[in-house]
Amino acid sequence: MKAGKKGKFRGPKQSKPKQRTHTTHLVKGSRVVSATEAARSFSELLDRVYYRGETFVIERGGELVCEMSHVRPPRFTGADFMTLLSSLPKPDGGYWDAVEERTKQTPAVPESQWGS
Repeated sequence: MKAGKKGKFRGPKQSKPKQRTHTTHLVKGSRVVSATEAARSFSELLDRVYYRGETFVIERGGELVCEMSHVRPPRFTGADFMTLLSSLPKPDGGYWDAVEERTKQTPAVPESQWGS
């Protein structure tokens, strides 16, 4: 602490908050944010993703690294897979004969050296 002009001690020098000079631009509807800016304002970015549905692309050293966005539901579920399987044509008898023949030609799996 320093003594002021009138001999009174004063606390640490109060400075104005630094204005962040970050450049953001858009990539396919997403804002591009530097990794440093994302780290400094992670909570704010997370809130904007959660409440506003915004999407951010994080860049490091001028290279796009990752995207911060809402988790999208899977595009292909297990139910979709089952529907697909049931919609496929059933294999004919010749197919199963070929599978059986190939299975007979495949060498057996050796027994485990560690036992069961």
